[in-house]
Amino acid sequence: MVTLSGLSSSSSAFLFPPRTTLRHLYSPPRGPALHLKKPLSVTSLQSPELDPSLPAEVHTFWKWLRDEGVVSAKTPARPGLVPEGLGLIAQRDIPRNEVVLEIPKRLWINPDAVSGSEIGNVCSGLKPWIAVALFLLREKSRDDSLWRLYLDILPEETNSTIFWWSRSEEELSELRGTQLLSTTLGVKEYVENEFKKLEEEVILPNKQLFPSPITMDDFFWAFGILRSRAFSRLRGQNLVLIPLVDFINHSPKVATEDHAWEVKGAAGLFSWDYLFSLRCPLSIKAGEQVFIQYDMNKSNAELALDYGFIDPLEDRNAFTLTLEISESDPFFADKLDIAESNGWGETAYFDIFLDRPLPPAMLQYLRLVALGGTDAFLLETIFRNSIWGHLELPVSRANEELICRVVQEACKSALAGYSTTIEEDEKLKGEKLDPRLEIAVGIRQGEKKVLQQIDGIFKERELELDQLEYYQERRLKDLGLCGELEEIIFWEPK
Repeated sequence: MVTLSGLSSSSSAFLFPPRTTLRHLYSPPRGPALHLKKPLSVTSLQSPELDPSLPAEVHTFWKWLRDEGVVSAKTPARPGLVPEGLGLIAQRDIPRNEVVLEIPKRLWINPDAVSGSEIGNVCSGLKPWIAVALFLLREKSRDDSLWRLYLDILPEETNSTIFWWSRSEEELSELRGTQLLSTTLGVKEYVENEFKKLEEEVILPNKQLFPSPITMDDFFWAFGILRSRAFSRLRGQNLVLIPLVDFINHSPKVATEDHAWEVKGAAGLFSWDYLFSLRCPLSIKAGEQVFIQYDMNKSNAELALDYGFIDPLEDRNAFTLTLEISESDPFFADKLDIAESNGWGETAYFDIFLDRPLPPAMLQYLRLVALGGTDAFLLETIFRNSIWGHLELPVSRANEELICRVVQEACKSALAGYSTTIEEDEKLKGEKLDPRLEIAVGIRQGEKKVLQQIDGIFKERELELDQLEYYQERRLKDLGLCGELEEIIFWEPK
């Protein structure tokens, strides 16, 4: 964490920490398709509907789905070998928004499945993702599990950065200086703590329910599967693993998340059930891969953490600027009150993306943090309801100059923390790289580009300080005390 104090006489601080982002831990979004480590021999259970070069487990899995009435020879998309590993391949031309798969709720792995199982009672007080992770591990150890054939094709790991330390610390060292490294280590620590608590409170006291040992590595596997493969934001469903649907891969060419999937009710022959319905967001030709958009708002660092890949789109590169109102600030209580009254807090995080404008409230928060000296009158109670609006525009030359200088210093300090330059990363990107090294190079180059962008914005702003209009000038104009040439008008007494 890089902490820069001396922002003002009030000792407020700017922070550029490698931010730990845990916002998706409880309802992980969709993840990438399966990546089996090695091809497996094809057995007599081969399905004539599938590519014979697919692993035997995939053929067996498809037969299970066919026996369950979920797929048939008419299913418009089927598993296939693709550059990402496994994916869904169109068997005919598929128009936009056509349903390609429908999976009934009885085959979903979600909190409802946990509640209805033998471990439902001991999982009732757990966070949903922890309960589903524990259920996943228990089912994986059971030969008679309903999901046995699905669990057999799940990967041992992905290229998500949460698995990087399993090979060597050298892989993680490629992320030195990046915010993603700190986020990854923060997630690792979080998961370890959750497992220790789970082991002590649930697993060990209920050994009859968990006859097979569950290790920390096992729990990380389950966490990685949920983080990368579960759907969220479904109607009434916050965390759902859906067999076969999770074969589908991400493409930056899909520019919308709308209507790619939905949950709907369906009446069967003997009962009524929910269906997860997957639609094709683009019109595609037979033999092409069906894609969706995983999340329009995720940065490349989040994609790397969740799924183990980065997007080639430049505007996925981001850096999180963290600002803090220091407790040592003599105006701490006033500033905190103003921040909280406007939806912020003692610490504020701003995700800055390459080639996109700065977040709207960032300059306001910066000016608030830097407020001091002769500008402190704006913190008085009389201005409390209007100060946030005043902060939309420059307060004073001293205030604006200070935030320009400190942000530039913070960018310089953060850039010095990387072990390579942008130019060195660019040379590496031209080579054939291991997928994980490719991710590391892309992440650190992207962060550095964003830092240079931030630095450039505030350098340019510093050059414009003399042309800016500040609060006192605006106030005098409002009172009619400035002439056309902006000179102050003094009234002579009669």
